[in-house]
Amino acid sequence: MKLNIDEIQAPIADEIKAFEKKFRASMKSNVKLLDTIMGYIVKRKGKQLRPMFVFLSAHISGQITESTYRGAALIELLHTATLVHDDVVDDSNYRRGFFSVNALWKNKIAVLVGDYLLSRGLLLSVENGDFELLKLVSNAVREMSEGELLQIEKARRLDITEAVYFDIIRQKTASLIASCCATGAASAGVGADIVEKMRFFGEKVGMAFQIKDDLFDYGTDEIGKPLGIDIKEKKMTLPLIYALSQSSWLEKRNVINIIKNDSDKPRKVAEVIEFVKKKGGLEYATQVMNRFEQEANDILTSFPDSIYKQSMQQLVRFTIERTK
Repeated sequence: MKLNIDEIQAPIADEIKAFEKKFRASMKSNVKLLDTIMGYIVKRKGKQLRPMFVFLSAHISGQITESTYRGAALIELLHTATLVHDDVVDDSNYRRGFFSVNALWKNKIAVLVGDYLLSRGLLLSVENGDFELLKLVSNAVREMSEGELLQIEKARRLDITEAVYFDIIRQKTASLIASCCATGAASAGVGADIVEKMRFFGEKVGMAFQIKDDLFDYGTDEIGKPLGIDIKEKKMTLPLIYALSQSSWLEKRNVINIIKNDSDKPRKVAEVIEFVKKKGGLEYATQVMNRFEQEANDILTSFPDSIYKQSMQQLVRFTIERTK
């Protein structure tokens, strides 16, 4: 049975609706240009997965408070800031099928908009005394930046081991979902042990989420992401790392040579994709992804049964069954 995001969201639909209103208000500005851009950013919002993790975690751990809404807004503000800055760094013209901020308003404005979002998030927390939430989310932003830089550093040398790859995705992707779950729990006023348990749960989900993304590069689903984009960008992901570990010295040298020098040639990229499939890279990465999902669900079993826990289990499943 295909999971539907609206059905998963049903137990917290009212909270998400109220959150969207509060979030829009938190982005308001007296500067007309800024207000126009904020309106554009809000309009192109995706599936609201991050707020869902926050609200479901708060319900599972305790209960929703005003602090939960602010925590979800803080994550969205800081995360949106990093995305706006990422698009400038990557010189990217599109995000989720929409023009990026830098494509419509140029780099200088996009960087300033990112700074504005960042400061709105920080002020929202400071003005309300949400220091624990601020610490959790700021930590995640630091980790995301470090993960990106580690990946760039390793892409130059193409010498990533599985352990380094896990480090990169834990920082780059999993830290954000981990902070959503920890923020939800912390906003419910529970003890540090429960907050840490929810953070660890979110980290496991984030690891599975990123491996799913890496599998998309090999055309494992009917998705919008073009084939071989990670290979073209010289990113070493789990399917490729495993395939190389199962290869002879000569095979390894040939593939590394293509990635270094010919990753702009579609025929050569197709050769690498074929090599990864032949060496069992996709099956291996899928097994690892399923293991992370199982570990996340094992953590959830220690919480009492509820409609929120059930929704969270479905949300975890959705992250690895999604087709884009």
